[in-house]
Amino acid sequence: MYAEREYMTLHEFVQQARINLHQNTWDYLAGGSETETTQVRNRLALESLAFRPRVLRDVSSIDPSGDVLGERKRLPVVLAPIGSVESFTPEGGIAPAQAADQFGCDHMLSSACEPGLEEVAKSVSKPSMYQLYVRGDRAFVEDVGARVIEAGYRSFCFTVDTAVYSRRERDIAKRYLPRGRQRAWAAGENARLYQAALNWSDVENFKSKFKIPLALKGIMTAEDARIAVEHGVEVVYVSNHGGRQLDHGRGATDAVREIVDAVEGKAEVWVDGGYMRGLDMVKAIALGANAVGLGRLQGFALAAGGIPALVRALEIFENEVISALGLLGVTSLAELNSSHLAAVPPVPSTLNGITLLNRIYPHLDLSDVGY
Repeated sequence: MYAEREYMTLHEFVQQARINLHQNTWDYLAGGSETETTQVRNRLALESLAFRPRVLRDVSSIDPSGDVLGERKRLPVVLAPIGSVESFTPEGGIAPAQAADQFGCDHMLSSACEPGLEEVAKSVSKPSMYQLYVRGDRAFVEDVGARVIEAGYRSFCFTVDTAVYSRRERDIAKRYLPRGRQRAWAAGENARLYQAALNWSDVENFKSKFKIPLALKGIMTAEDARIAVEHGVEVVYVSNHGGRQLDHGRGATDAVREIVDAVEGKAEVWVDGGYMRGLDMVKAIALGANAVGLGRLQGFALAAGGIPALVRALEIFENEVISALGLLGVTSLAELNSSHLAAVPPVPSTLNGITLLNRIYPHLDLSDVGY
């Protein structure tokens, strides 16, 4: 298979994506908001956790699979919703949906990408998850909810950390509007205000009308996690939008432990934000998370080579997970717990822009592509 021969490490997808993408599109994918401090803290939060391996355990057979909303998946990974994903690959939202279908994990389709939910659903054996930015009143939301169920999706998601669209200065400085943002502006200011007005009563209304499992993406505090559980939400999705919304926030991983404690097993806890290697997922599961979302890594792989490249990236990610589990002395994700982690100072480095990617993938060389 071409992708297997071409890609052997995750940093190679980043390298090829940088070559393939226009500067504007690269910055939209790689960047964060304002000073990009939250984006950096996503990595620092992960790097502030070190492993405590156990030895002389029989790890001759390792199973990295996990349950996500009651379904066994090859990896408990969700390909996170990416707006304007058609900027990275011509198939748009169909590409990650098909890659997830081929590999055996979940995909969450963003309402801010093309094509629409019905067309994506028809392109796979079984559609997975759908995420909505609210652009209308409750009748609008209920119409989308009914369409999602009719199309066969197994869960629905509100993104709740975008009441105000952030200042993503890489885009602003170049007067660049991603395609999803162009569609949002074309819908008019009144349509955009519905997202700003979204509140807990809307969550209550949705839960009263639909039986589909509901996720709230963008929860970063124990207080909001408890309210979500009180409203019957099935998934508390810990996320700071990959550092692309509120700047100077905590790293997403820093919030996981308190949210797991607050939820008390009454909902699944998913997390994204800086998760770029299999080791990262292992840490999240050890903290008590049920699944991990992959955003930028997904985008890099799609930009590098479309569906086959993303499938191959997931295979490499899985290999990293298996390696980490074996070296920790466990044979499954279910055996992980907080005893496998220790708090440590992160390795000092300048973490922004290209150096952040070099921190994750030290062999990545973008010096010849004019970053």
